[in-house]
Amino acid sequence: MFETFAHRLLLLWGWPRRFAALAAGALSALALAPVHAAPILFLTLPALVILIDGAVVAGPRGVRRLRPAAITGWWFGFGYFLAGLHWVGIAFFAEGRSALVPLMPFAVVGLAAGLALFTALGTFVARLLWSDGPTRIFALAFGLGASEWLRGHVLTGFPWNLFGQAVAFTDVTAQAASVVGVYGLTLAGIAVFAAPALFADDRGSRPWLRRLTLTLVLALAAADIGWGIYRLSGAAPVGEAAIADARIRIVQPNIDQAVKWSPEKRQEALDKLATLSDRRTDPETLGAMSFSEIVWPETALPFFLTEDPQALARIADLLSPGTILLTGAPRVEPIDDLAEGGRRYYNSLFAIDDTGAIRAAYDKVHLVPFGEYMPFGSLVSRLGVGELFRGIGGFSPGPRRTRISLAGHPSFSVLICYEAIFPGEVLPEGDRPDYFVNITNDGWFGHSVGPYQHLDAARMRSIEEGIPMVRAANTGISAIIDAYGRTVASLPLGEEGVLDGFVPSDRPKSFSQRAGSPFLLIFSVFFILLSVLGNGKRRSGS
Repeated sequence: MFETFAHRLLLLWGWPRRFAALAAGALSALALAPVHAAPILFLTLPALVILIDGAVVAGPRGVRRLRPAAITGWWFGFGYFLAGLHWVGIAFFAEGRSALVPLMPFAVVGLAAGLALFTALGTFVARLLWSDGPTRIFALAFGLGASEWLRGHVLTGFPWNLFGQAVAFTDVTAQAASVVGVYGLTLAGIAVFAAPALFADDRGSRPWLRRLTLTLVLALAAADIGWGIYRLSGAAPVGEAAIADARIRIVQPNIDQAVKWSPEKRQEALDKLATLSDRRTDPETLGAMSFSEIVWPETALPFFLTEDPQALARIADLLSPGTILLTGAPRVEPIDDLAEGGRRYYNSLFAIDDTGAIRAAYDKVHLVPFGEYMPFGSLVSRLGVGELFRGIGGFSPGPRRTRISLAGHPSFSVLICYEAIFPGEVLPEGDRPDYFVNITNDGWFGHSVGPYQHLDAARMRSIEEGIPMVRAANTGISAIIDAYGRTVASLPLGEEGVLDGFVPSDRPKSFSQRAGSPFLLIFSVFFILLSVLGNGKRRSGS
């Protein structure tokens, strides 16, 4: 049955072939959060292998295979990103940006089309290493793995919904990220999920190579599962290992994004945050007095906190001695260059004590293009369409990541929203922090799959670095995550409330954190060598 299906897929031509690649890519998005239907990749990735097998075009200089393979990859990627990122269009309805609403379909389709260029590059590279034999699945793994790494780095990077996230659909299978990172999981995962394509091959051709390939694939899967079981066997039960004097309260105010920045709502926002922070949830909870840290989300205070002494006084009244408030708010800094308007703005986190004093601050380093800053802003202005994009951007990046250490409190490193999706870019220089504080405003994403995908990406940073995370999101999903990526507690999407708990204490050293890029490079070279191993009957073309 599978061989019949593969044969029909192989012989598709023209638009039916493109539609098949598009459908395979779109179905692959089901492997991502919140569905986590990773087994679907056992169907869609073998389909991609077979489609690349049949991607040939006759030309004046012979049979061409590279360009058809790239086109097949583009259609697959277009379906994957369109299905996985369709929710991006919701942001066009936020904050009353009515002028931008007509651009929404073009932006969503354009984003998917642009990101699919990376997938096209991946299948192009894979085709360079392609063979008639079973090792072509390693060629696909390397090609797509390399393109995913590039997607995470080119033009500031956009590593959202990496293929490696699909491998991490359980706590057990996610633990390999502590060794090879999410990019290593991408390499191994693509090879494993593409393996069923081997059952459509000619079984009489080099059977030893087929057996070797299947053995290596099974070894990769077994290593992933075995390491996950071993690593979790040494971990304390979820929620039991905690820093005793680091009791925290996460506040999820669920403030509507459409009114969040209205000047008349600023006092209402502060009142709501303060009321939630002081809520008594049980007989043992004495409001804000019960916690060493209270965490509010990204830009929880929609005004310049440093220019509002009354707000700082209100916060001081709320906090008991020794309690620290961690809150997101914009920060303004005067500058001498009047051409810049005389002020520079940052998306920041403030640590405020019970006297209303700001003890520390962090400015977001990795900004969101088209959200917090306008790429090629001067060019847009010269084209005369700057007014259309008025209100987009305006923030400057912070200078560096920092580890914040306050007397009597565990140290932490801050990840503001988008920063949590970047593998290998979350730690400051020097000593490791005791935990991550991830504040975000996922109100932009609405009630969609976006907040679930964002949480899933943030969870991977804890596994990769072996550091727990405290996450406060305006509309959800707020959570406490341990260093193994396990959710200790969480608040549902779209609900107002508070989440009380302790900072997890386990901080296991991870091989990924110690070895980093060199190990990923060695892993990639290994896949190239496996691809070349099957090139005795290699097919080429341009």
